[in-house]
Amino acid sequence: MLGRSLRFLPRHVAQDALREIESHIRERVEQTESMPNEQAALERVLGELGPPLRVAQAYSTEMTVDEAVTTGRMGAIARALWQLATTTVGGFFATLGLCVGYVTGAACVMVAALKPIFPENVGLFVVNGIPRSFGALLDPPAGTEVWGGYWVIPIMLVIGLAILVATHRGARRFLSWWRSRISPWAGQAAV
Repeated sequence: MLGRSLRFLPRHVAQDALREIESHIRERVEQTESMPNEQAALERVLGELGPPLRVAQAYSTEMTVDEAVTTGRMGAIARALWQLATTTVGGFFATLGLCVGYVTGAACVMVAALKPIFPENVGLFVVNGIPRSFGALLDPPAGTEVWGGYWVIPIMLVIGLAILVATHRGARRFLSWWRSRISPWAGQAAV
């Protein structure tokens, strides 16, 4: 049943997972001394692990988080955050906060990139002497002044890149923390 639950993984990865889980189950059965026979110990260990689909989900989550923490690649981190966001409440809120960071950083970089293209449409927008917004407006309302020259470019570029780097480091720290709080084996993870 567990093998069928792992069919979404590549075949060699699923086979490795089955061998690892089988090895873990054998170790746990051997460590169980209070049971009179091996069958009772095996049933107890399997009961503690939970249903095969839950074990497969936990194993998949652990593999995804391990890849993200180890490589630090944006795609791997995005997959790990998505998996945690769709399977846990804490992962959802952490991913939501990290997405806000990534979008904010990207928006700042985009403002810097748009300033040379649309110099009259990027900067601080002031209406009747009152600042209303900052960023890019393709069609500012009548009576709107745009404050900010080309100095906006380096400032927004530095701010945007700093936010992106800080958010990426935060994502890696969150995933490292998540990995450290689960047991060394995926069957013990809270999914």
